[in-house]
Amino acid sequence: MSNIELKDTVEMMNSQDYKERFKAEYYQTKIRYERLKAFNNKIEAAERTNYYDSPKRVAMPTHDCPTDLLRQQQSSMGEYLHVLEVRAVIEDIDL
Repeated sequence: MSNIELKDTVEMMNSQDYKERFKAEYYQTKIRYERLKAFNNKIEAAERTNYYDSPKRVAMPTHDCPTDLLRQQQSSMGEYLHVLEVRAVIEDIDL
């Protein structure tokens, strides 16, 4: 899956083969999950470095959503990815 972007999954989503559509769904979810995870990591780093006078303070990224909801979304997406990964093993789909 290295270096796959969302735009690279469009053709797969339109495939007649359900395994190709399954892979596209997995890749899209994984890409979005990794982006959200990176964003949440930046938020956490900012929160942790702003509690004390750290020389390595991290700037808080701009967000309109409460951080607990963003983390809940990440957790749910992670669980969904796990379900897809188990299903891929059962259905012999190479991710």
